[in-house]
Amino acid sequence: MSDSTAIAHEAAGHEHPAYLRHHFENVDQQFDATNFAMWIFLLTEVMFFGGLFTSYLIYRNWYYPAFVAGSHQLSIPLGGLNTLLLITSSFTMAMGVWCAETARKSGLVLCLILTFLLGLGFLGIKTIEYGEKIEKHHVPGFHYSLSSFLDPDSDKEAKAAGDKPMPLDMARHTEVYFSLYFAMTGMHALHMIIGIAILGYMIFRAQTGAYTTGHVTFVENFGLYWHFVDIVWIFLFPLLYLISRH
Repeated sequence: MSDSTAIAHEAAGHEHPAYLRHHFENVDQQFDATNFAMWIFLLTEVMFFGGLFTSYLIYRNWYYPAFVAGSHQLSIPLGGLNTLLLITSSFTMAMGVWCAETARKSGLVLCLILTFLLGLGFLGIKTIEYGEKIEKHHVPGFHYSLSSFLDPDSDKEAKAAGDKPMPLDMARHTEVYFSLYFAMTGMHALHMIIGIAILGYMIFRAQTGAYTTGHVTFVENFGLYWHFVDIVWIFLFPLLYLISRH
């Protein structure tokens, strides 16, 4: 802020709100800058996940039978439940933003807590899925097992899906599928963990009335982040779970 502006504010008897940073002249300028920065950040996230999606689609086209067999190892009910949890969490987060904008402190706290719990539920289900992959040795690496694909009758998921035994050279490419599965869902889960940690901080701050006194930028920008993470999962679910499902 320039000296002349600062003097003018002092002369008019104005005081800066506690949430206005010293390098901004007014709240509107701070809002525009932080909002623009958030969209730039989300653009970099789009490019990052876009690279993962592109790699996935290329390999899926090359090794489609292996990707179908790998997809049949995933649980549609668990994936569908996680999808429902995230869609619901987007709604509670949107309601939280509305509560902040309308200065409803109790409503904001409630919505943030619900979003927090739904996020934890998502991670809990994903932990169950990861545990199953570890148990069946479907984590890419030295101990990766091809038995589910070479002998589908020995695996209940493969048998239920009606999979046929695969040639060894194609079965080996299921490891590519699970490499991308863990890369994509793992990065998504990491974003969820970061979001849940921020939600915990926001709940603590919201209880003190931090976001219901006119400064809602932080809540709005976090809402954009949370919706973006949810949208990524909306693409991940059909791409990973619903390959050749009839």
